[in-house]
Amino acid sequence: MQDIEKTINALREEIRRHDYLYYILSQPKISDKEYDNLILKLKKLESDNPKFHSDDSPTMRVAKVIQEGFNTVRHKDKMLSLENTYSFDELMEWDARVRKGLDKNEKVEYVVELKIDGVSANLTYRNGSLAVGATRGDGEEGEDVTENLRAVRAIPLRLLGEDPPGLIEIRGEVYMDRNEFIKLNREREDEGEVIFANPRNAASGSLKLLDPNLTYRRRLDFFAHSLGQVEGQGFPSHWDFLQKLKDWGIRVNAHSKLCKGLEEVMSYCRMWQDKRDGLTYDIDGVVIKVNNIFQEKRLGATLKSPRWAVAYKFPARQATTEVLGINVDIGRTGVITPTAELRPVECAGVIIRHATLHNFDEIKRLNLRVNDRVLIERAGDVIPKVVKVVEHLGSKEFEIPKSCPACSGSIVKEKEEDVAYRCINPSCPAQLERRLFHFACRGAMDIEGLGESAITQLVKLKLVNNFLDLYKLTRADLEKLDLFKEKKIRNLLDAIKKSKSRSLAQLIFSLGIRHVGEKAAFVLAKEFKSLDKLLKAKKDDLEIIPEIGPVIAESAVNYFAQKQTRDMIKGLKKAGLRFKEEGLPLSKGPLNGKSVVFTGELSSYSRHEAEALVRKLGGVSSSSVSRSTDYLVAGNKPGSKYDKARKLGVKIINENVFKEMLK
Repeated sequence: MQDIEKTINALREEIRRHDYLYYILSQPKISDKEYDNLILKLKKLESDNPKFHSDDSPTMRVAKVIQEGFNTVRHKDKMLSLENTYSFDELMEWDARVRKGLDKNEKVEYVVELKIDGVSANLTYRNGSLAVGATRGDGEEGEDVTENLRAVRAIPLRLLGEDPPGLIEIRGEVYMDRNEFIKLNREREDEGEVIFANPRNAASGSLKLLDPNLTYRRRLDFFAHSLGQVEGQGFPSHWDFLQKLKDWGIRVNAHSKLCKGLEEVMSYCRMWQDKRDGLTYDIDGVVIKVNNIFQEKRLGATLKSPRWAVAYKFPARQATTEVLGINVDIGRTGVITPTAELRPVECAGVIIRHATLHNFDEIKRLNLRVNDRVLIERAGDVIPKVVKVVEHLGSKEFEIPKSCPACSGSIVKEKEEDVAYRCINPSCPAQLERRLFHFACRGAMDIEGLGESAITQLVKLKLVNNFLDLYKLTRADLEKLDLFKEKKIRNLLDAIKKSKSRSLAQLIFSLGIRHVGEKAAFVLAKEFKSLDKLLKAKKDDLEIIPEIGPVIAESAVNYFAQKQTRDMIKGLKKAGLRFKEEGLPLSKGPLNGKSVVFTGELSSYSRHEAEALVRKLGGVSSSSVSRSTDYLVAGNKPGSKYDKARKLGVKIINENVFKEMLK
């Protein structure tokens, strides 16, 4: 038995060594067929000897079909998004801000990395084994796609070496090689399936498949680029971290470079702007990071982006084509947005068929007509837009539609100075899906399980035509939806029932009234304490509330004045939703009228929950520290707000003191 265990472990190590040679050193020693034979041999030994099973064996990459979809997982360290620069002037301004944030004459080195056009992923390793793999999501929470990330051969299931940390989050980009992308689209075309627009879409779609076997066959790839939370190990520089990743068997882009200053950085950007077409994968720019980790910590971050890193986006690619038509799309709040239907043209490696025109004033400015020849570009290499008319070939001027193409409702321009036209019918079917998604989101009615896919199907099957219809759904209705089995149906029905007890503030926010965000909804709930009273309020009643003002007041009054709105709200009341908010807020208490800011990771609450508690107790939850801030609640690993609060003399409390205040 000992000999068999040794043989199995030796075979696992041999396969891991070949993965390292292939993905890290780019020096494969065996063919794909020989590699597959090693896997088959190991599978046979493990199958015959189940007592030696190991979750991080190379044979365990592909799991069974995922039955229930993807759960949400919280990142231990927030995944920030990078600020973009589009010129060397903007890059020099960023460099100046970095130097201003450090001591005078302090030496600054930069690490430059190619910006892979893929899908961000966060890998959590515990004691060297891959425990969780997630998408970026909103930066704080992403989807748990562990089984599909295990199917990516470039991601090791176990870190190499003898010194892996107890816990480490490794961030990177999942992408698809251009040759694999072409191969995949040929297969889909042969099978009569819709082809993917570009490799990034193909990679994103592959991570959301419910069958990891399919993900495995699509041969996704991975480059690591950033560090999240780590326990028991530190790194003096980002460059040292990248070198350590290689030792652990994690793939890092070979073209990364350590630069002594900004001139070297700009030279690198110029070079790859010209050479990018020679790569086998897509890049849309260069990422520049301060190398010294201690300098990174001192520079800190804003709410969304690190101050110590930035992206330089390559100039937009342009092409000329013909306008075949001008169509209009209707957004969640009813805004009518025109788009140009184009004769398909390749631009930056992607076939472009549509381009945004922003608004009707833009059509007038361009003097754009159907059949005109236009110059288009992919702004930031992403969103196609019409830059100018190259040749006027159309004869008929475009006319703004007088009624909504989806519901025939009125299209209005609420104020003369506005550029946006909108459909004001709340029952407009074109707005319905987006409105339902907003209604069910966190911060609103928080209906877990009611995602985009489910909403699309419910609307398509005409099972839901407004918010009220959600509360009429039955088990038989949900059985008609794809992938909805007994457990999923029960969970969604329970979540819908549970949403009836949400606060009045959440209900007001969920209605999607233009200009009424979470904080405005809270103020309205606090002021009126009843939706019935808010329904009867006049514009003057709203305007006298200090936090509201004329814009929100007019928008709310117009919304509640519509017959469709009143009929729907009457139905929601009958369905048992919470229309009153007794005891909101407390008139006395330590947080009443106080401004509270949070920083770092809280152990007992999500940031969203903590901010809601502050508002419920009569306080104001702010996102930034100022002299008017009363308390900064500092959790684990606080950010730059902590230093600012200390400088301004703001009272800093920990989570335990905050919890005592809530009592």
